[in-house]
Amino acid sequence: MSTRDTVLVTGASGLVGAEVVARLAAAGRPIAALLHKDSSIVRNDGTVLEPGSSFSGDIRLPGFGMSDRDAVDLAERVGVIVHSAATTAFNAAAADYEELNVRGTAHALDLARDWDVPLVYVSTAYVCGSRNGTITEDELEAGQSFANGYEHSKFQAERLVRAAGPEVAWAIVRPGIVTGAQDTGVIREYKNLYSVVKHIVEGRLRTLPGRYDATLALAPIDHVADVIAAAVLDFDSAAGRTLHALGRDALSLREISDVLAEYPSFAVATFVPETAFTEAELAEPERTAYHRVGSCYTSYFQRRLAFDTTRAEILLGRPAPATGKEYLRVLLDYCLESGYLGALPGGDR
Repeated sequence: MSTRDTVLVTGASGLVGAEVVARLAAAGRPIAALLHKDSSIVRNDGTVLEPGSSFSGDIRLPGFGMSDRDAVDLAERVGVIVHSAATTAFNAAAADYEELNVRGTAHALDLARDWDVPLVYVSTAYVCGSRNGTITEDELEAGQSFANGYEHSKFQAERLVRAAGPEVAWAIVRPGIVTGAQDTGVIREYKNLYSVVKHIVEGRLRTLPGRYDATLALAPIDHVADVIAAAVLDFDSAAGRTLHALGRDALSLREISDVLAEYPSFAVATFVPETAFTEAELAEPERTAYHRVGSCYTSYFQRRLAFDTTRAEILLGRPAPATGKEYLRVLLDYCLESGYLGALPGGDR
């Protein structure tokens, strides 16, 4: 291995980034972790990691705002950049999406170009936008519209990455909706889809616009990190490719509702056609809950999607994990056991 074997990981303290750091370190790769202020690297199971080196930086700034000393040091050691840092909120300001997700990726590309190293970019499967049907790994532009600024910003960032070749060798990993570990359901932070489920099962969102045949693409956190790490460790196989990092089963809203109904303590929302839903007709406090939480995510209750995972499976040498109804039960059981969704009656499901 050359002396430039260090992996620079942005977003190293994030849910996905921390797991990627753990896998690369276990494979013997030195890590340079870009951290925001005084954040630490905490794995999904709560373990605190100590990377080989870390530095504070800001992806919104050229060169990530690093000091001249850090820039010279890293230029001599870094052999690949993993760009995972981004805002994943669906209700962020347009300026945040531009600065963090688009401009931050441009700055990562600039560093990769200056240092003559490859870039592994962490995108999202939902750059497909408001489409239906099967989404292949290599396609990007299909005239799609976007449900929110997050999707659009990641689409714009992917375009930048793809346009950078051949000056910058790249690979793109597209996670689905990041959820708990495949076997245990463990997740260290409850964000995005978890907040919607919490509002549903606690009865705060009782009626939502959606189709029962709409599907959600869940992505176990351990699988997502495995795909990203594999793209780094076997970059020659991943170069110029886009990899869908998500489970093999697309869960429909009907299946999700059926599983929620198995839990006596859970309320189950009713999904109605979008044309029959009017936010103003909801009673308080449901209208407030919908405005603050539900409306940010209901576009995912309209799309009937399936994501091809062929290239990711070839890279890993194994099938994508099962993410059907049994996996959903694992996730919900952990949410109960951890207290996020209350307590399991009698200690068991």
